[in-house]
Amino acid sequence: MALLPLVQKPNQPLILFPLSSPNPFNLKQSKNRSQMCLHSHHFSRRTSLNLGVTSFILLSEKTANAFDFRITVPDQTVEEAEDGIQSHAKSLLQVKELLEAETWKEAQKALRKSSTLLKQDIYTIIQAKPGNQRPQLRKLYSILFNTVSRLDFAARDKDVPRVWEYYDNIVLALHNILSRL
Repeated sequence: MALLPLVQKPNQPLILFPLSSPNPFNLKQSKNRSQMCLHSHHFSRRTSLNLGVTSFILLSEKTANAFDFRITVPDQTVEEAEDGIQSHAKSLLQVKELLEAETWKEAQKALRKSSTLLKQDIYTIIQAKPGNQRPQLRKLYSILFNTVSRLDFAARDKDVPRVWEYYDNIVLALHNILSRL
């Protein structure tokens, strides 16, 4: 959001004045000499550079090793989500091996990848459920992925007791939500 003011100018109205009126604002004349234009479109070099760099960053294909905040894949169906949910849940639980080996960076990367895919699957399935079932499922969803975030932070801090506490909580939360889906 901080880059938005640098590259986008607000839409200003085009105000035309007849040539016969005095020029109170010292406006530039348009190509049609019978009118003067209050609004002109030109970019400074700084604005053009910021626009180019920003579009390059936003349109690049690489993703960082962080949580992906996209909720659902646009073309994901409920059937695809149901097919993938078991494998993604197993991937999330397989982080245990990396945690036991205390390879913290690799564990964080695997945790982020598997939780993102699982998050998409669960959200897609929740959205397909009847409206009266959604609030409870959303609460379980929130508990699960908040605990995943806490595990990520504990792994970053290399806090072994908290890592195992959060891992056990993830196993319980995952069991709770999968049994209700």
